[in-house]
Amino acid sequence: MPATVPFEQIDRIVWNQHHDPFEVLGPHAIEENGKKVWVVRAYLPNADAVSVVLPEARAEYSMKSEHHPHFFECTIETPELANYQLRVKEGEHERFIYDPYAFRSPKLTEFDQHLFSEGNHHRIYEKLGAHLTEVGGITGVYFAVWAPNARNVSVLGDFNYWDGRKHQMRKSQNGIWELFIPGLSVGTSYKYEVKNQDGHPYEKSDPYGFQQEVRPKTASIVTDLDTYTWNDSAWIEKRRHTDQLTQPVSVYECHIGSWLHAATDEPAVLPNGEIEPAVQVSELNPGARFLTYRELADRLIPYVKDLGFTHIEMLPIAEHPFDGSWGYQVTGYFAPTSRYGKPEDFMYFVDQCHANGIGVLVDWVPGHFPKDGHGLAFFDGTHLYEHADPRKGEHKEWGTLVFNYGRNEVRNFLVSNALFWFDKYHIDGIRVDAVASMLYLDYCREPGEWLTNQYGGRENIEAADFLRQANHVIFSYFPGALSIAEESTSWPMVSWPTYVGGLGFNLKWNMGWMHDMLDYYHMDPWFRQFHQNNITFSMWYNHSENFMLALSHDEVVHGKAHIIGKMPGDEWQKFANVRCLFTFMFAHPGKKTIFMGMEFGQWHEWNVWGDLQWQLLQFDPHQKLKLFFKDLNNLYRSETALYSQDFAEDGFEWIDCTDNRHSVVAFVRREKDGDAFVVTVCNFTPQPHSHYRVGVPEPGFYTELFNSDAREYGGSNMGNLGGKWTDEWWFHNSPYSIDLCLPPLGVLILKIDREKTALQNSQ
Repeated sequence: MPATVPFEQIDRIVWNQHHDPFEVLGPHAIEENGKKVWVVRAYLPNADAVSVVLPEARAEYSMKSEHHPHFFECTIETPELANYQLRVKEGEHERFIYDPYAFRSPKLTEFDQHLFSEGNHHRIYEKLGAHLTEVGGITGVYFAVWAPNARNVSVLGDFNYWDGRKHQMRKSQNGIWELFIPGLSVGTSYKYEVKNQDGHPYEKSDPYGFQQEVRPKTASIVTDLDTYTWNDSAWIEKRRHTDQLTQPVSVYECHIGSWLHAATDEPAVLPNGEIEPAVQVSELNPGARFLTYRELADRLIPYVKDLGFTHIEMLPIAEHPFDGSWGYQVTGYFAPTSRYGKPEDFMYFVDQCHANGIGVLVDWVPGHFPKDGHGLAFFDGTHLYEHADPRKGEHKEWGTLVFNYGRNEVRNFLVSNALFWFDKYHIDGIRVDAVASMLYLDYCREPGEWLTNQYGGRENIEAADFLRQANHVIFSYFPGALSIAEESTSWPMVSWPTYVGGLGFNLKWNMGWMHDMLDYYHMDPWFRQFHQNNITFSMWYNHSENFMLALSHDEVVHGKAHIIGKMPGDEWQKFANVRCLFTFMFAHPGKKTIFMGMEFGQWHEWNVWGDLQWQLLQFDPHQKLKLFFKDLNNLYRSETALYSQDFAEDGFEWIDCTDNRHSVVAFVRREKDGDAFVVTVCNFTPQPHSHYRVGVPEPGFYTELFNSDAREYGGSNMGNLGGKWTDEWWFHNSPYSIDLCLPPLGVLILKIDREKTALQNSQ
């Protein structure tokens, strides 16, 4: 750059139209009369006078404004020029700043940019976004954002009065804009001013921002995610060597914003004893506020631990502007929602879960994103993250946009985001929302409203490839993790490994089982004899995928009634049906998920703005149902036969599934690498059966491990006095059988007591 700058270059800076302000601003070395001198230029709107200060040399050089009132420059004769400061006078105010345009070394290397461009920079969140950085001994914040089609991009914040002229960014070859701003620190609020090719400005939150302001504000906040001291190394190491498919997985699905509220006049106390100043009030729930992540650690974790669940699954906790979306319309993919506290508070919550032996799953939403102006939509004045054609790029039913999975940088954004939650927040798994909407181009679209793939089919090949890549990357970095698909169609091999052509999930929600069960239990028990197939059909396809049995939030909203409200009969029968359903669920092959409130029999549909009906626990039936769940979870976790072979054919065997006249089924579950097994017998009607004979694999004494009709659970207490001896009576293709009393709407789980049997045989 010559000593004299062309006027058009100055105008482009003044009018904020320059793609590389470093070409004009900052220090530039030139030769003058055989000597090396420096020309320093600065554009400082609102400044009346500016000078360059060299602290080490104790020298100061006044800058002139010959071309524009706020465009300043001066010449300094010195061999080297580093870490100079600008003395800026604005009216009566004076301040010293380091010149952002004196820091020219980009943080993004060519290799970073290459990996990002091909979609394989797995930890791109360490480079893009806002990062506390030290350059040349000066601390500040490095900003980088991908906006390849923007005319120019600036950083906005309180530090520059939200004036896009003051911190204009430089564009790299692949469309990443970057700038180091010295003097900024953690806690700084900021946005990007992105101008399209016509100069129209958009104020955008940082796509890679680690924290956002509490809604309705939308600015991102500079955050350092590496200051929290984790205490879960033993948990992480154990997980790394654990095959989750052979372990008990019992998930408590929870929307943490509506599990429980506190009164607005109840202060939230921080660990240092101070009062949390930013506790957020719940929308449409006057007088209530959200619990913070730390309060949830103190209340939710002991509750879940006492009930015996192995995991907590949270509905999306990534930042979202609208409470009523339940978190499924995400605008801040890398930011845990600030409704409940700061990033380190969420880290504390996860850490405490691990300390109490509880895994953490989060809902992840790569299928769509909202149209909010500060979000990803039309990010750089073009359809950057979404498809331009609404036939591929829009979910009209949801009013949201669809990611362009075929674009490398977009795919990189999503893959790195999945990895991010494992890396920075130590989560144990993700449940991927609405996978079917991603896999099919005609999902919820009428003819003429969608485009085929290149082969003329309805399958979204790009989305399938993205899911394979995401799962491959997750398990490469974090073996022992869970990746669970909410997928409701017959797409093959969803939970098969990628190296055999599967999508790479290790679990898939069994939506067919869920619908069959709810249809079956909703009908009057007399009619169940004609629908035995609802109970037995799931085993026809059970080994095609690694299934998770889920009764989720989607089944207790929108007029569907809560689980207990779906059941027929009087109140006693409703509770008995609930116990019968969940005992059958926990005995059936597959991992388990239930939604909050089911464990104590909530009557009202789930309301995202309210609390669960905790007042019901003052009544005996609800307390007993909660005890039932505690004992059921403890049984499930203690009996390896109930979980170690969920996905192996050797793990399940029908004893009899043909007695539709009585609506009774019986089956065996076997453990892996051992000879233990349990026998489950289910009576799906309110008619008890005495002297009901069931064939069993071995002779001996069968202890009644669990009876869903027990008195302590609110049942009629019909049972078998602790267990039964076998008879040498050929039944159900077995030479041995037991004579059982089947309780009404009850499930029995029995296990042979070999010690007692051996003692009897020795006498």
